[in-house]
Amino acid sequence: MHQLSAKQAGLSMINGSSSLVLKSLIAVMCFLALTGSVRPTDLEETRMRGEITMVTRNSPTTFYEDRSGNTGYEYELAKSFADYLGVELNVVVADNLADIFSILDQGDAAFAAAGLTITEDRQRWARFSTPYLQVTEQVVYRRGGLRPKTAIDLARGQLVVSSDSSHAQNLRQLQTRDIPELTWSESPDLEVNDLLQMVATGNIDFTVVDSNEFDVLQAYFPNLAVAFDLTPKQNIAWAFEHSRDNSLHQAANEFFANDDTQATLAALSERFYGHLDQLNYVGAKRFLRQTEKKLDKYKAHFQQAGANTATDWRLLAAMGYQESHWNPRARSFTGVRGLMMLTRNTARELGIKNRLDPVQSIEGGSRYLAKLRERIGDQVQEPDRTWLAMAAYNVGFGHLRDARKLTQQRGGNPDLWMDVKETLPLLSQKRYYRHTTHGYARGQEPVDYVQNIRRYYDVLVWQDEQHPVFPGEEQQMLLSSSLMTVIPPLL
Repeated sequence: MHQLSAKQAGLSMINGSSSLVLKSLIAVMCFLALTGSVRPTDLEETRMRGEITMVTRNSPTTFYEDRSGNTGYEYELAKSFADYLGVELNVVVADNLADIFSILDQGDAAFAAAGLTITEDRQRWARFSTPYLQVTEQVVYRRGGLRPKTAIDLARGQLVVSSDSSHAQNLRQLQTRDIPELTWSESPDLEVNDLLQMVATGNIDFTVVDSNEFDVLQAYFPNLAVAFDLTPKQNIAWAFEHSRDNSLHQAANEFFANDDTQATLAALSERFYGHLDQLNYVGAKRFLRQTEKKLDKYKAHFQQAGANTATDWRLLAAMGYQESHWNPRARSFTGVRGLMMLTRNTARELGIKNRLDPVQSIEGGSRYLAKLRERIGDQVQEPDRTWLAMAAYNVGFGHLRDARKLTQQRGGNPDLWMDVKETLPLLSQKRYYRHTTHGYARGQEPVDYVQNIRRYYDVLVWQDEQHPVFPGEEQQMLLSSSLMTVIPPLL
């Protein structure tokens, strides 16, 4: 057996130890390199968790809860993004705009979807996605009150806006650049609805809101009007935290570039904004007066009919107003009669003996609408199924079927109200109706009919669930709150 000398043995031990250390170092380096290279991105972690968190705010254009659950333009769009990623959507509701960016900065939400206008100040705090909506900032005043014609006139009255809003940022720029005498007040506690209520009741003179918000809310405050646009069109986008890992931000941009997303944006635009121009100042005032004078008399009957047919009673009430202005003895030149304006044949088919009896009329109208919804079929998703059924209530199921066929022939989707409402008016043109089964129809009428009802329904939901009007005393308390900050002029 070959034996090693002490020197050789020592060298062997040293070499062996060095080799072991070297191998260990190599192993550690390989481990670090390996773990560093496979560390998951934010997008990968999101998919592994199976959920993504959005921070938003409560408003009629972003996120709110109604009888059917969570909804709102931003919520529906964010939910579509979560579906695109294959995860569930969690929602965090911030108390104010400043908290939105704080929650984002602390990593408690992956992105903010809250109707956020892209501004220079905000770009220092967040990285914005591809814009998906454009709005204009508008100065709102009370009809019959002090009306500003230009931004200089804002100094003549009391102007209040939300703290940390793009409106506040733009007012600061305007003050610094052009109007040093400009002054206003800000509060983090005031949202758009609060501000509009204060203008409507005369507690303040002016406020600034985004054009899409005012479009949604104008029917609830018919004595308010736009004085002028404070800004040109501005982009709204989602906000992401500034970080080296921009995988979620990139995923959002890819989502907005997707053809399916463009179709979703068009559908959401029609759903939340497509009917808002149906109720002008005179119509809104009249409707609000009628709800105060007449609705209570028939409300219980609408509620019972709604319960019997699984229909929102407020939708039935909106239909009743569109049909007859809640007049149980109404009669058209074509012979339809009653509060829900049933034809003689429809009443006979439904077993309604007296069309002038408001209880029977409401019952018959609700059952007829439910029947039309059933005929359309559950392959059509809500709310399109209901809008199509209401169009059939007005123009007849045969004409609706003709319009849906024509929609498909023209490359549209016959199951989407957004597409069918573009086709219905063509039923009055010979080059189109000559090829249909049921021929000529006044096709614009069912479009106006449905869009009007949708707007009346919005107002009834608003009154019933969303936003009670604050008493004047409470508004004064908000205005005198310690959180209210007065921005003095620069003079």
